Amino acid sequence: MGNVVIQETRHNHATIQVVHGDITLEAVDAIVNAANSRLQHGGGIAGAIVRRGGRVIQEESNRIGFVPVGGAASTSGGRLAAKYVIHAVGPMWGQGQEPRKLASAVRSALDEAVKLSVNSISIPAISSGIFGYPKEAACKVIVDTVISYVLDNPNAPKTIRLCAIDQQTVNAFVKALDRS
Repeated sequence: MGNVVIQETRHNHATIQVVHGDITLEAVDAIVNAANSRLQHGGGIAGAIVRRGGRVIQEESNRIGFVPVGGAASTSGGRLAAKYVIHAVGPMWGQGQEPRKLASAVRSALDEAVKLSVNSISIPAISSGIFGYPKEAACKVIVDTVISYVLDNPNAPKTIRLCAIDQQTVNAFVKALDRS
């Protein structure tokens, strides 16, 4: 079974969807990778992206080298359906100023999408996996940042998908979208 849209809403010119499924299978212009600053894609979403998309993604990331927390950079999508992978570096829980840093990572990813002229993008629950950010809190920051970005940026992607493979994160995205 493929990825399934669970919920959809419109804000300004954009459609925001919550999607249950595998981000590496998303048929969008760009997917967002929840990356670490060194862009070493060994585990979690990052590892899955390189396994499906190919070593070229890691090789291109190695050439970029470093992205600070709150920043983003892009590579090709390799063998993925998505043309680009945007590597957004969220905070580890306990670093301090986590909501500000996570919002910055989401904005940076969306800024990168605009630079790439991306019309559709899929974003995971950045920082909520091995970085330990509580899922509901992370999803709220991500949803609030996406909506704010869309309202302030007419060139934002027209379709923004919030993608999670597990039901708990899907539920957290739905709850955050319902409250926005």
